[in-house]
Amino acid sequence: MANAYLQGVEISASQFLDIFHHYDNDGNGYIEGKELQSFIKELQQARKQAGLELTDQMKAFVQEYEKNTDAKIGIVELVQILPTEENFLLFFRQQLKSCADFMQAWRCYDADHSGYIEADELKNFLKDLLQKAKKPYDEKKLDEVNPRWNRKIRLTLTQLSPLPLPPVFLLQNVKMVRREFNKIFELYDQDENGYMDENELDALLKDLCEKNKKVLEVNKIPTYKTAIMALSDGGKLYRTELALVLCAEDISAPAPL
Repeated sequence: MANAYLQGVEISASQFLDIFHHYDNDGNGYIEGKELQSFIKELQQARKQAGLELTDQMKAFVQEYEKNTDAKIGIVELVQILPTEENFLLFFRQQLKSCADFMQAWRCYDADHSGYIEADELKNFLKDLLQKAKKPYDEKKLDEVNPRWNRKIRLTLTQLSPLPLPPVFLLQNVKMVRREFNKIFELYDQDENGYMDENELDALLKDLCEKNKKVLEVNKIPTYKTAIMALSDGGKLYRTELALVLCAEDISAPAPL
């Protein structure tokens, strides 16, 4: 079935989700390793069988991932290369201009700050976002987004977030691997309550600026802090929220063995 969908000139949202589920064999929310290599091989075969050339996006994707056995992709990466009739994830990211609105809606579904929501909650999550942004939407299209799968996948904050935010763009240059980020978070979460307040974040930013003088400016700390605290939950900046800015990896994904 997935092979037949890959031959289509245009793929519906429900077909897209079926494709993702087909190649995400272990249901961890990513297509990776042998799963990714199988997808690339079958994508090329399907397009050839349909008499279709690979699009420029597909060619770039194949070139980047074909020989990278350690790579993995999520829904957002996949939706950018397949010819979906409506790029539903990219659509709402483009329409939603307020990160504060995004985080407010996200917390309704990620109440425990784990950094992910279940895939079967995606429809209502998108609906809440579009209503908040006062954007028209097609209820039938949202129905197609709601997965019809026998098992759930997890959609992470990293996959769905409308970041990067312009005020914290320079902080992308000091992103850390997950292990380093977790150590830093625990060090500056001085009262060990599971989140940072403004004072703890201020101390972290000052040290980051001191260690990265070539890319960060001390006089911009108030700007950095304001932008980052916009992600917080009433002044409480949880690990998953700070990770959007400072961690180069998805901390809500399973740790590598």
